[in-house]
Amino acid sequence: MQRLKELENGHPEFITPESPTQRVGGEYVDLFKPVPHASPMLSLDNCYSTEEFMEWHKRTAGLLKEEEFELVAEAKIDGLSCSIEYKNGIFYRASTRGDGRTGEEVSSNVKTIRPVPLVLGIRQPPELFEVRGEVYMEKKDFEAIREEQISSGSDPFANPRNAAAGSLRQKDPNVTAGRKLKFFAHSFGATAGMKEPETHWEYLKTCRDMGFAVPSVKKLCANAEEVISFYNEHSAKKFSLAYEIDGLVVKINSLNARKILGTTAKSPRWAVAFKYPAQQAFTKVNNIRFSVGRTGVITPVAELEPVKCGGVVISNSTLHNFDEIQRLDLKIGDRVVLERAGDVIPKITGVVLKSRTGTEQKVRVPKKCPSCGLKIYKNEEEVAYRCINPSCPAQVRRRLLHFASREAMNIEGMGDAAVEQLVDRKIVSDFSGIYGLKKEDLFKLELFKDRKADNLLEQIEKSKKQPLSKLIYALGIQHVGAKAADTLAGRYKSMKDLMNSGPEELGRIPEIGPVIARSVLDFFRQKEVKILVDTLRNHGVNMIEPERKKGDLKLQNMTFVFTGELTSITRAEARKKAMESGGKESSSVSSKTSFLVSGQNPGSKLEKAKKLGVKIITEEEFLTMLGNS
Repeated sequence: MQRLKELENGHPEFITPESPTQRVGGEYVDLFKPVPHASPMLSLDNCYSTEEFMEWHKRTAGLLKEEEFELVAEAKIDGLSCSIEYKNGIFYRASTRGDGRTGEEVSSNVKTIRPVPLVLGIRQPPELFEVRGEVYMEKKDFEAIREEQISSGSDPFANPRNAAAGSLRQKDPNVTAGRKLKFFAHSFGATAGMKEPETHWEYLKTCRDMGFAVPSVKKLCANAEEVISFYNEHSAKKFSLAYEIDGLVVKINSLNARKILGTTAKSPRWAVAFKYPAQQAFTKVNNIRFSVGRTGVITPVAELEPVKCGGVVISNSTLHNFDEIQRLDLKIGDRVVLERAGDVIPKITGVVLKSRTGTEQKVRVPKKCPSCGLKIYKNEEEVAYRCINPSCPAQVRRRLLHFASREAMNIEGMGDAAVEQLVDRKIVSDFSGIYGLKKEDLFKLELFKDRKADNLLEQIEKSKKQPLSKLIYALGIQHVGAKAADTLAGRYKSMKDLMNSGPEELGRIPEIGPVIARSVLDFFRQKEVKILVDTLRNHGVNMIEPERKKGDLKLQNMTFVFTGELTSITRAEARKKAMESGGKESSSVSSKTSFLVSGQNPGSKLEKAKKLGVKIITEEEFLTMLGNS
C-alpha cells in the first residue's frame, strides 16, 4: 500500500477511482445530495409467529395459484439499507434508502467500507449494476466504540444499527473509515447490459462472483416447512453470530413470480420479515422520572436496574402516560418484565407481584413541572398532563428543534447540541431569540468557530423568507401538522388574517375540523403568542403566503385523492401542487371527490372510487392538468 501511494504521488495522472488508496478520499461533505432510486426501496411487512408466516404463505400461494414454490430464507441483519451503483464495473455512487423513493448520497463514506468492491470482480462487467444490501457493524466493533464513547464522556450509541447509521452519515469519511463497517448484498437493483438472473439464489451467486459478501445465514427452501425449520434452528444460534439479527427475511426465489405478485404501496408482496419474538428480561424499577415534551406533555420514564435484553443493555423505558402506570399497577421498587418489541423498543409489560416486599412506593402524578417548577394541568378530554408555561426550558429546547427542522423553517446547523447550549446559557428563550443571535453569542458555544458561526447566521437569515405555511407549522400549534398549516396559509394568506379569524370561519374549512380549529384559536389568543409574532415580524420574518399568479388556479374547487405509488412525483409534492393550483387533497374517497389519481399498485380506494362513480385518472393525466406534461 505504501509503495502504491508513493507511485501515485509521483504520477497523479495514473490515479484511478478504483485504486485502494482512494477508499478514503478525505473530502469533507457539507451536504448529502438527494438520489432518486430507479425503483422504490420498499420496507417489509412483518410476521412474528409461525401462524402469521403460514398466513402470508397461504395468501401468496393463492395469488400465484401454486401450492409449493421455492423460497430463500436469509438473516435479517440489523443494519442500514444501502444502494450501490457501478458503471462499466467501476464504483459510481452509493445512497441510503431515505423515504424509499429518494435517498441521500453517501458515496465517499461507502467507499471506505472494505468489503465493498471498488471494481466488480468479473471480466466483462455490465454497463450498469445496482446492488442493494445492508451496512452493519459487528458486535465486537460496536462494543469497542461504546467503550470509547463512555470513557470520553460522549453519549454512546444505543445499538449496532444506530452506530452503523451514525457512521454512514458522517461528514468526514475518515471517521467512517475508522468505524469498521461491513456490507452484505441481499437485494436486486437496476441493471443494464447483462442477462438478469432468473432466481434470487442465482442473483446471490452473481453478487458473490462480483466480489460482494452475501448473508452467511441463508438457505434455499423447497417449501414453507423448511423455512420454519431453518427459523427455529437459528432462534438460539443468532446470539453466537458476529452481528445482530432480529429474524429472517423470506423471499420468493423466482424473479418472474415476484413480478406477478408485485407490491403494495409500502411493501413487496413477494417477501416478508419473519421476526423472532420480543426478547424478555427481568429487572427492577429504581425510580420514575418525568420528561417534558415539546407541547408540554409530562411523560413518566422508568429508570431501571441495567439489564441485557436481546443483546442490548437497557436502563430506561418510557411508560407513555400515567394511565399506563395505573394499568400495570406499577410501583417504584417493583420487579418487572421488560420486552424489546421487535428487538427495538424496550417496554415494561408486567409487574412480578409475588416479588413485592412492601417497601415499594406508589407513583404519584407530579403537581409541578419538573423543568420549570410551575403547576401542571390536565384537560378532562385528554389522557396527558401538561405544563402550559411557554417559557418552560424543556419545552423551549424541543420547540426550538422543531422550529428549526427541515419541514419547518429549515435552519441547517441548529441541532441538538447548539439548541441545548443556547437554552442552558439563557442566550435564547423563544423562537424570536434565534433572530437576535449575533456572532459573539455563537462564539460562547462549544465547537463554534468563524465558519460555523457564519454558516448558521446565514441559514437563520435565509429562513426569514420561508412561506407562511412553514411558519405556521414551525410554531408548533397542537394538532396542526404540515398539511393543516398548508391549508390555513392557503386560506388566510397572511398571519394577521389567520390570527383574526373566528371559530365559525375556521370551522367551515373542511380540512380543519373542530379540534384543530379550537387549538388554533386557543393558541393565538395567548398574550405571549401575540408578542412573539410581533417580535418575529419586527425581525423581518415573512408573514405572507406567496400569491398565486393569475390563471394558476386551474384546479379551483377540485378535490383529489391519491392511491398507489407515484413514480415521477412524491405524494407531498402532488398535494402541494394541487393546492398551489387551487385544488385540495383528501385522504378518503367520497361522492364529493373530483378525481382519484391512481398510481402503481393502487389500494382499496380504487374500488371505492369505481363504486361511487368518481373519475379515475393516471399520474400522467394529473400532471397534464397541472400543465407539467
